[in-house]
Amino acid sequence: MDVWSPELCPAPAAGCGVTIGAFDGVHLGHQALLSVVRDQSSARGLQTALVTFDRHPAQVVRPESAPKLLTTLDQKLELLEATGLVDHALVVTFDAARQNESAEEFVREVLVGCLYARLVVVGADFHFGHRRQGNVEFLTRLGGELGFEVIGLPLVQAAAGPVYSSTMVRALLAGGDVTGAARLLGRPHELRGRVIEGDRRGRELGFPTANIAVTEEMCLPADGIYAGTFTGAEGVERPAAINLGRRPTFYEDGGLRLLEPHLIDFSGDLYGQEAAVRFVERIRAEERFDSVEALVEAMHRDVDVARRVLASPPV
Repeated sequence: MDVWSPELCPAPAAGCGVTIGAFDGVHLGHQALLSVVRDQSSARGLQTALVTFDRHPAQVVRPESAPKLLTTLDQKLELLEATGLVDHALVVTFDAARQNESAEEFVREVLVGCLYARLVVVGADFHFGHRRQGNVEFLTRLGGELGFEVIGLPLVQAAAGPVYSSTMVRALLAGGDVTGAARLLGRPHELRGRVIEGDRRGRELGFPTANIAVTEEMCLPADGIYAGTFTGAEGVERPAAINLGRRPTFYEDGGLRLLEPHLIDFSGDLYGQEAAVRFVERIRAEERFDSVEALVEAMHRDVDVARRVLASPPV
């Protein structure tokens, strides 16, 4: 998959089938859309292209209520490439100038001028451009002038379940339902960050942890204890019991919210490594214990549960 910017965008001579969106999470609904783009483009002898943004547009349009992100830009591009459905990904900088750009300007500059669009496939409720002026009807009308077809698709729904959407994934994570979120994503939710120095409380209790620094814009699950995995610089995915929260046993007023996986049956120095943490199943909510001894007993149980869960993870 080629990754381009509007400034460096060689328009494919045969044209492209194009779709547009934030694609945060690259969940199964996104993947179903991309499959349609691939099939419809192939039937017309076109390559496939995707237009996405360097940040979520809401971070510029309404920063006070912008959603937390399911994926960083790098993660998103990795996941898009892994689908095998996209030939070209165009990453557009979304800033104040882009926010105020008309829908027609966007189509002429990006879809036609850059990608030579001959087919545009979007969700039926898709809107874009200044004041959300662009929609399927607008694209169809402009496509007649500029030479591209338009297909508007309904939202994809899980069998006997919810519509696939990034909003629904965030809602499930907010409730601690990482298993439900994984069913919509097609994989466990993953957070990335650097292992930094902590207060070493876990080590003092016999459960050393890797303190992962995650940027504030990322979507964290609800506080609690989770079974999951840790992948560090070696690229080895290791089983982990993950603590996410404020450690109320030690901080009555609430300490810093920390992401701290304990790697099961592992000993080694992890400081400074870039790491990925995946959430497989929630074990319990975070609790305040009356004594350190009671906390340690619970941690032993948590590790035992995590070990069992990861030996036979949920489908």
